[in-house]
Amino acid sequence: IRCEPIDNDTRVKLIDDLKASIGGGELLEADIIGPIIGKELRTQAIWALIVATIGMIVYVSFRFEFIYAAAAILALYHDTIITTGLIALFWREVNTAFIAAILTIMGYSINDTIVIFDRIRENLKKPAVAKKTFSEIVNLSISETLSRSLITGVCVIFSVIALLIFGGATIFEFALVLLIGFVIGTCSSIFIAPPLVILFRHNEKVR
Repeated sequence: IRCEPIDNDTRVKLIDDLKASIGGGELLEADIIGPIIGKELRTQAIWALIVATIGMIVYVSFRFEFIYAAAAILALYHDTIITTGLIALFWREVNTAFIAAILTIMGYSINDTIVIFDRIRENLKKPAVAKKTFSEIVNLSISETLSRSLITGVCVIFSVIALLIFGGATIFEFALVLLIGFVIGTCSSIFIAPPLVILFRHNEKVR
């Protein structure tokens, strides 16, 4: 039962009334989430995002270039902000499971983005595409990996829907966040991250 914070006397009276109504019952646990716990959760969430962001920037910069890392991180923040906004719009609870789901979404989205980036790098080395512009090479790379991205995304989304339906109340919030984030992450890997690389590469040349 979830309700507004109540004092101990009111809680005891509610339990007594419940026992009188159903003929028995036992209070197993009573938790009050106050502003101190909320502040700690917010701080932990911020630090988790910072650590994950730094790790991804270092990895993607080492494997590709910094502009690829910047594009990937911006796409991840796009996923995180929209997912958080929708969860707030639905008035769902933000807790440690939500933070875990956000980090899971970031991991899935960066993996999907790196697949496209890797194909871009491969195509840049091919003599057959040497005469193409960078934008055309990126578009070609997206087309070549599109079926893989969509098939992977659909399979993952079906799995999360199964968790959402049959997983029960314990993991419902977690599965809901994953469902929203995976849909958005699949789209951002195709429509956000690669165009940002084109934009950054163009600005780099202009300078």
